[in-house]
Amino acid sequence: MPRGLNSAVKLVQLLVSGSVRNGGTAVDATAGNGNDTLFLAGLVGPEGLVYAFDIQEKALQATRSALEKAGMSGRVVLVRAGHEEMEKIVRGPVDAVIFNLGYLPGGEHSVTTRPGTTVRALQAALNLLRPGGRVGVVVYTGHPGGREECDAVEKMASSLDGNLYNVIRINFINRSGAAPVVVVIEKAGEPR
Repeated sequence: MPRGLNSAVKLVQLLVSGSVRNGGTAVDATAGNGNDTLFLAGLVGPEGLVYAFDIQEKALQATRSALEKAGMSGRVVLVRAGHEEMEKIVRGPVDAVIFNLGYLPGGEHSVTTRPGTTVRALQAALNLLRPGGRVGVVVYTGHPGGREECDAVEKMASSLDGNLYNVIRINFINRSGAAPVVVVIEKAGEPR
């Protein structure tokens, strides 16, 4: 379990970890270098399943390599597609979905997540989520288009019915205005 408040990624992992069951299903909506995929694969255990999405083959290769080194490749399905396609591919319900928006660390900075597809992906994630499940989002605002994507995520999340979803927003108030923002959405109801 991640500890500390020094990282938006660690915060999201901490906040979604309580909703993931051993043997459950989870989604890494932005595989990147595989860190969230590995984290979720550890939580679901050998009987669980994680779907990891990315549009870049480089990201999927890095994720595949990390999974093989950790001996967890058998519990993950790597999908080369945009995260907005998850509802067509993932068999729900799912315990958790993690998004790390922006660009692939160490990759091409011009290839980024976009507000329109991200909002569609968030809606797909909510449709797949079981009661008590959580969606965790890290929004990086320091790159071109990042602030607009953050605004779109916050607008969508704030419009959700408070009887059906619990939504929190966390930001680092002692860092620059370009620091990442965390949004966590919990589907109301008790976990099964």
